[in-house]
Amino acid sequence: MMVTSACSIPHCSYSPFPIINKQIYPQSWGNGNPSLSLKQATKPSSCTFSNEPQIAFIDAEEKRRFKWVEIGPGITEEQRQAIDKLPLKMTKRCKALMKQIICFNPEKGSLEDLLGAWVNVMKPRRADWLVVLKELKITEHPLYFQVAEIALLEETFEANIRDYTKIIHGYGKQNRLREAENILDAMKRRGFICDQVTLTTMVHMYSKAGNLKLAEDTFEEIKLLGQQLDKRSYGTMIMAYIRAGMPEQGEGLLKEMDNLEIYAGSEVYKALLRAYSTNGYTDGAQRVFGAIQLAGISPDAKLCGLLINAYQVAGQSEEARVAFENMRRAGLEPSDKCVALVLAAYEKQNKLNKALEFLMDLERDGIVVGKEASSLLAQWFKKLGVVEQVEQVLREFAAK
Repeated sequence: MMVTSACSIPHCSYSPFPIINKQIYPQSWGNGNPSLSLKQATKPSSCTFSNEPQIAFIDAEEKRRFKWVEIGPGITEEQRQAIDKLPLKMTKRCKALMKQIICFNPEKGSLEDLLGAWVNVMKPRRADWLVVLKELKITEHPLYFQVAEIALLEETFEANIRDYTKIIHGYGKQNRLREAENILDAMKRRGFICDQVTLTTMVHMYSKAGNLKLAEDTFEEIKLLGQQLDKRSYGTMIMAYIRAGMPEQGEGLLKEMDNLEIYAGSEVYKALLRAYSTNGYTDGAQRVFGAIQLAGISPDAKLCGLLINAYQVAGQSEEARVAFENMRRAGLEPSDKCVALVLAAYEKQNKLNKALEFLMDLERDGIVVGKEASSLLAQWFKKLGVVEQVEQVLREFAAK
C-alpha cells in the first residue's frame, strides 16, 4: 500500500500496513551505518491502493526518508537484467526486497529504513532473510555486508553466533580486518560467547593478513576454552606458520595432532610439503612425505613432484632420481613436471651424461618427454653449445 499526501477519497483511515515506529539499536561497527530512530509518520489524509505494498515516510522533519515505491520503467538496463535473473522460485516477499535493493538509491533514503519497511510490511521470517542474504552473496552485491549487519539487529532474523561468524569470515576473505574485529566486538556486546569456530575464523583472517602474533594469541584463546581442538583449528594455525615462513613450527603442531590421533586435511600436508620443497629442506620434506602416507593419504604425481623438487633445489640429483624411481615402483605414472625436475637437478650439478642416461631409460620404458622437460633440455644444451654432440651421444646410446 502506498501512503499519499492527497486523494479524492476524503475519509480514508490509516494504512493497514503501519509505519515503522521501532527503535533501531545504535551500532558503531561494521560498515559504520549511523544509528536510526524511525518516527511514527503523521496520519495521512487519504490513500490509494495498488497490487504491491508500498510505504512512504512523510514526516517533514526527517532529513533522510525512504519511500517504498513500485519499481517502474525508469530503471537502468543493468538493474532490469539483475531483476530478471532473480530465481523463479523466490517468494514474492523476498523478491520485493531484492528489487528494492537492486534499485536502491541512498539519496532517497537509508538502507536501514528500507529493511525496516520490509520487516514492518512483509513480516519476514528468518528463512526469508536467509534467502535474501544468499542471493546477495551469490551475486556479490555491494550491499551484502550492510544488509547482513542490519539483519543482525532485527528480531525477525533471530541472529545466532554462526551468523556473526559468516560475516567475520566474509570480511576476512576480503582482508577487511577492522570490520571483522568490529563484528566480533559487537557479537560479544550482545552476549554471544566466542566458540572454537569463530576464533578459528579469526586465526585464519589474521594469518592471511600476515599478523602471526594475533593469530598465535587467538589460537591460545581457543585452547583456553577447555575443549578438544579439532583438525580445522590445528590446520588453520599450521597454515599460519607456513604463510609466515615457519614450517618447522607448523610441523610441530602436526606432530601434536598425531599424538592426539587427529589427522589434518590433505591440503595442510601438501602446503607443509610445498614449504619445505620450495626451500630445499630435504629432511623436512621427507618427514612430511612419510607423515602423509601414515595419515592414509596416497601420494600422487604432484606430491612426489614436491619431494623431487626439494632434492632439486638442494642440488641432490641422485636423491631426486631415487625419489623419481620410487614413484614409478609405486605404480604412479610420472608426469612431465617430474621428469623436468630430475633433469633440472642434473643440470644444477652439470651432470650431462647422467641426464642423457636418464632420458634413454625413459625412452626404453616408453615414457615420452613432454613440453616442459624438452624446453629445459633445449635451453641447457644451447647454453653448453653442445647440441650436435648431444645428438651424437643419443645415437650411440640408442645403438646399445
